[in-house]
Amino acid sequence: MGRRSDPEVRARAVRLMAAHRKDYATFTEALEAVARQVGMSRETVRRWVTQDEVDTGAREGVTTVDQERIRALEKENRRLREDNAILKAASVFFAGELDPRNR
Repeated sequence: MGRRSDPEVRARAVRLMAAHRKDYATFTEALEAVARQVGMSRETVRRWVTQDEVDTGAREGVTTVDQERIRALEKENRRLREDNAILKAASVFFAGELDPRNR
């Protein structure tokens, strides 16, 4: 997983791309110029712009809010599976303790 960048840098990069996209012959040239200005890689800025387009509804995909919700649900699911496994093991243990044949 990559390093976390400042949300202000991300917002600035997205704003710059929106404002100056038409000033360049290609999208890639605009990406390279903005990436140099904000001190990030071209690919990072491209991902930010793409995600912003998804979040604003201009492009198909999973929004940031939905990604966070999915991540939280997966984490909760993992925790509940672990809790369930512990409870199953405990019930097997206590069932064996209560079995009169074990006395």
